[in-house]
Amino acid sequence: MGTLFIKAAATGLGTGLSPFAPGTVGTIPGVLLYLLIVPFPRPLYFLTILVFICLAVYIAHQAEKIFQEKDSSKIVIDEMAGFLVVMSFVPPSPVNVVAGFVLFRFFDILKPFPVGLIDKRIHGGYGIVGDDVMAGVYGAVILYLLARFL
Repeated sequence: MGTLFIKAAATGLGTGLSPFAPGTVGTIPGVLLYLLIVPFPRPLYFLTILVFICLAVYIAHQAEKIFQEKDSSKIVIDEMAGFLVVMSFVPPSPVNVVAGFVLFRFFDILKPFPVGLIDKRIHGGYGIVGDDVMAGVYGAVILYLLARFL
């Protein structure tokens, strides 16, 4: 894959270059991707997320080399992957999308165990994406419970 493609994908088409809260701004393309794939049949939806996560690991790893920064804030493809995970078990609705966005950002910033451990101990693309996927799992559980019981 070419450098231009890696940069574009890693930065969420440039959203990760935002001078203010690049991780939050960089989650927005994840919302758009979610809206694109949510109509898929459930098995295809989950397969798409799995493929996206694998691609994100590769792209994040390559982008880290290109930007010459460990887990550069410019890399937001991991936020996109994490958001897709958050939304995995709830029906699509504006309330769920907003709640999923907030929950994902909360857990991604707070980094409760083992999110913080993954962030600190695993390097390269696996670490960059892994902590966001785990933050997405926390968000998915809470969002599912909120959607189910509220």
